[in-house]
Amino acid sequence: MCLALVYIICYFSLWKGISMSGKVVWFTALFPYVVLLILLVRGVTLEGSMKGIHYYIKPNMTELLTSRPWIDAATQVFFSLGPGFGVLLAFASYNKFNNNVYKDAMITSAVNCMTSFLSGFVVFAIIGYLAHKRQEDVKDVISDDPGLVFTVYPEALATLPGSTFWSLCFFLMLMTLGLDSSFGGSEAIITGVSDEFTIIRRNRELFVLGLFVFYYSVGLAEVTQGGIYILNMLERFSVQYSILIAVLFETMCVSWIYGVDRFRENIREMTGILPGIYWKLCWKFLAPIFIMFNIAFGLYQHEPLSMGSYKYPLWANVVGWMLAASSVMWIPIVAIVQIIKTPGTLRERITFLLTPQLSSVQQGNGAAERPKVAATEEEVAEILQELDIKALKEDAV
Repeated sequence: MCLALVYIICYFSLWKGISMSGKVVWFTALFPYVVLLILLVRGVTLEGSMKGIHYYIKPNMTELLTSRPWIDAATQVFFSLGPGFGVLLAFASYNKFNNNVYKDAMITSAVNCMTSFLSGFVVFAIIGYLAHKRQEDVKDVISDDPGLVFTVYPEALATLPGSTFWSLCFFLMLMTLGLDSSFGGSEAIITGVSDEFTIIRRNRELFVLGLFVFYYSVGLAEVTQGGIYILNMLERFSVQYSILIAVLFETMCVSWIYGVDRFRENIREMTGILPGIYWKLCWKFLAPIFIMFNIAFGLYQHEPLSMGSYKYPLWANVVGWMLAASSVMWIPIVAIVQIIKTPGTLRERITFLLTPQLSSVQQGNGAAERPKVAATEEEVAEILQELDIKALKEDAV
């Protein structure tokens, strides 16, 4: 029933489009910061909190020799910032053409990283207090699974005076964070599918309803007695390698197939600012190399799925790899289909498919290239109707 309530909230926040979710997100995005600050102030006043904070900010360099922190770090950035999930692309598609995307990218990245850094102090201050109360080391209190959020932290809050208030604040914060994530991920799917299929755009309410019913069906397995094990499997296989591989292909497509210089020119056309050589090197070399390093290092040191002392059976690992492949297998499948459909020799087909189909548009400061845009009369009429620009519609007719 609680899971159903969450998705009902999500549905009525998204069913009317970005204008509705944009209003809701003012609360769901800002409320966690209020709670984080409250918990931080309370946490640092607890006995033993400094021990937890010291453990948090003191690096353990030997851990960098293993693949886990590298993959966790990359996954955390992709998951919290959302570039690999299409979330930022979906939201950015609602911006004006001349929106300063450079400024937005810098602000979004900085706020995301600082928020993660701040939340670490909040978590480890409470963990240090719990370690002091148990008379254990901080590393013995920390669990390397979802139990840190759902078991260890709530246990610490339960020992505080006024524990009901602190627990309410904490879990309301978790709920609003979850709602924000669901808003972003769902809007990416809704926007992408609606742009591709007109019938979905016309029946957005029904599509959103079907999407959340599907979410709810999957989520039911995670609120059973063994749900924590399913959650751990989904987190390990459906997020880490899948998102790294997907982002690698996205980066390669933009930097090497579309062309990093063409991409920089597009940004200058929109903002008037040409990204410097640093960004060119990042997009073309550093980002792909770093992602490939994470994938290769992770696969080399990959271990069978486990949670604490429990070792998952072989079939669970097989299911996990099937889940991981389910999202990235469409990349080679679509590539093969396009090669088959394209006329010419194999070399001509591959060359054609790897060449962006663009038209040169002469501008005052030199030649810039834009993709060709084609639309039927029905699509144009629908767009005008959605925008409700009656005068422009009459002129077009």
